Amino acid sequence: MSDLVQPKSVDVTYETEEPVLYEADAGIAWVTMNRPSFNNSQNGQMTYALDDAFQRATHDDAVKCIVLAGAGKHFSAGHDIGTPGRDLHHEFDKRLMFAPHTNKPAAELLYTREQEQYLGMCRRWRDIPKPTIAMVQGACIAGGLMLAWVCDLIVASDDAFFQDPVNPLMGIPGVEYFAHAYELPPRVAKEFLLLGERMTAERAERFGMVNRVVPRDQLRETVNAMAAKLAGQDRLGNWLTKQAVNHVEELRQARSHGCRVPHAPFRACSERSRQRRFDRGRKRQIGFGGEQEGGGLDLAYNKTNRGPWVSRTGDTDRNGLDRKARACGRNQQCRCIRISCCRRDASQGNGGGNRAAAGHDAP
Repeated sequence: MSDLVQPKSVDVTYETEEPVLYEADAGIAWVTMNRPSFNNSQNGQMTYALDDAFQRATHDDAVKCIVLAGAGKHFSAGHDIGTPGRDLHHEFDKRLMFAPHTNKPAAELLYTREQEQYLGMCRRWRDIPKPTIAMVQGACIAGGLMLAWVCDLIVASDDAFFQDPVNPLMGIPGVEYFAHAYELPPRVAKEFLLLGERMTAERAERFGMVNRVVPRDQLRETVNAMAAKLAGQDRLGNWLTKQAVNHVEELRQARSHGCRVPHAPFRACSERSRQRRFDRGRKRQIGFGGEQEGGGLDLAYNKTNRGPWVSRTGDTDRNGLDRKARACGRNQQCRCIRISCCRRDASQGNGGGNRAAAGHDAP
């Protein structure tokens, strides 16, 4: 006995045959969501039109940067859950390796559709081999967050806000492309999800979720300037740079969660890694100094005054100490990495950095 169901026949009325507008000029593709009467809420028609537009921009070698925008007052009010154009029970030709969803029962119908149209598409767009910029104005809510987060850069107007109210309103712990705890520090992400309140663009910028915030009348001009700069750069260089950062995220298991890397744990891990490298450096007797040869070492670790922070150009370090008059690692005041006695060298007219560069071993 089959557990498949008969697909529902539901009348769908699309208000436009162009839910996404496409324009390419001077190496920049402008992909614009075009349902302003419904605040650019995303139905299936728009999602597949977005995929078509991104495919078109990707396959066009003249395009070197892609901008995602929303027509009208708002960037996007999220997924379509109630307009005449809601097409939940309409079967589109699948772009990814998923079965039809309209003949599946209950939750399986929703899960299959969302794996394709929401999570799958977002992952696909995140890996576009060209730089992408989200130009956000007004509301960026729920499913709108997903579209902005998959872009490499986010530029927002000063009146933009970000919100995911699906937990308070629907009892759902966030949208499908769950990047909340990766775009925001964990406690802020909890506040964002549990309370479902608006986050201003200014606050989002402080957390690194947004790259720049500009007056609304300067939004397109600012984005155009950034896109033009990217379009003027080497195509392969842009791709490799983007791919390298995305790969680092994947190494930290971001993709296994369908989203991005947590910032705060990354910073904490970096601090621990720095300390381990610094400790290993002591054992290896690595020298430092502004006059080193062969690409001298510059360890910028001084969070707890346990490591050197040496200027490359001046004669003093960050603490204002003469680098040629610093004590060796055996003295309490010294922050160097167990090179020979700097003060002794200074008194003999030879800086510790030079002796270290020459391979002088620590006693």
